[in-house]
Amino acid sequence: MNFEQLFNQFKNIKVVVLGDVMLDSYMWGHVERISPEAPVPVVSITKKEYRIGGAGNVALNLVALGASTSVISMIGNDEDGKQLKQMFENFNVQTQLLLTSSERITTNKTRVISRNQQMMRLDAEITKDISVTDEQRLINGIEILFKNNKPNVLIFEDYNKGVLTANIIKAVIALCKQYNVITTVDPKHKNFFAFKGVDIFKPNLKEVKEGLNILLEEVNINNLQHIHAGLKEKLQHEISLITLSEYGVFYQSSSENKIIPTHIRNIADVSGAGDTVIAVASLVYAATKQIKLAAEIANIAGGLVCEEVGTAAINSKKLLAECELLLNL
Repeated sequence: MNFEQLFNQFKNIKVVVLGDVMLDSYMWGHVERISPEAPVPVVSITKKEYRIGGAGNVALNLVALGASTSVISMIGNDEDGKQLKQMFENFNVQTQLLLTSSERITTNKTRVISRNQQMMRLDAEITKDISVTDEQRLINGIEILFKNNKPNVLIFEDYNKGVLTANIIKAVIALCKQYNVITTVDPKHKNFFAFKGVDIFKPNLKEVKEGLNILLEEVNINNLQHIHAGLKEKLQHEISLITLSEYGVFYQSSSENKIIPTHIRNIADVSGAGDTVIAVASLVYAATKQIKLAAEIANIAGGLVCEEVGTAAINSKKLLAECELLLNL
């Protein structure tokens, strides 16, 4: 396999990420005393940092691999939203369909950290479904995008923050079928079985067990085949791609299935690994239509980002080197 040639193809792939974006705020400081007002530590803030979170992290992984990337979501008409949009544009993520709504606020998760320990997290968010009016604005915008600049693949990235409603999911899947756009999904529990007829459905093992309401005694190929059958009965999708934490990933299509073991890593932080897996798998599948190859490369990518502290986008050069080392055997 010529992996360098494959990675060069990524710049010709157009990807749309549809889902819940958010701003991750970090405040670092030190604690020297307890507040006289209440028995809580006083954190003297010395540094602030802002990062793109949620579905935005999927977009950053795609951009890191060279793909033309657009993000579609609903944010508030507020300073957090303006900052988030500017950050996307700084990373060359297209934001024409990053729409604002007067009925929403931009999701902002603020972490207060001292001595490398998180003292507190403050969540500013509205998690109810977006309004019917905002639903229609998104759907209309997506149809125009498809007509004018059809993407190769659309990724549904659900964080249960209200953007991916049942109506939007159904309408957008229908548009993707109409315009021959590949659909991949990273689901959450609320809309777990709403993604009927998609190409790739990528839950993690915990989400599958909760969604199907099953107990899993052992992770093996027979049990995972039964899980795929249960998902297929409800979703009528093409391919299951299930992340198995320390066991690797499992995929099944109509013609093949396999558990791909994880590669030995020095794990520092598992945050954002699922974002990397769905981004890489979607991109490789769009370029090759080979789910085995997509799963193998996504498995490596998910392990690589776990070596970084905090949520991090994949390093394209590192991933290329690892693919040449581990897969060209």
